[in-house]
Amino acid sequence: MAKLKLDLHPIYNKGKSIDEALNNIIDEAVEKKIKLVEIIPGKGSGQLKKKVIRFLQQKHIKNKYHRIDKDSKNFGRLFVHFRF
Repeated sequence: MAKLKLDLHPIYNKGKSIDEALNNIIDEAVEKKIKLVEIIPGKGSGQLKKKVIRFLQQKHIKNKYHRIDKDSKNFGRLFVHFRF
């Protein structure tokens, strides 16, 4: 199964870049009909993960994907599932 991966470690402190990167990967998944996107906000304080979840819960973004799973084995990882 094809999947996309976005590691936010390099831009963890750049708010605008994070939103851009998230937007780009969601749009790419939709364009290419890729059913799984792995987002790695990392462990840290959990603030970045909360930001990612808030981003994904915006209505215009939420319409694009099916569901979000948190990785039970790795706190610093989220999976976004798409249905086409």
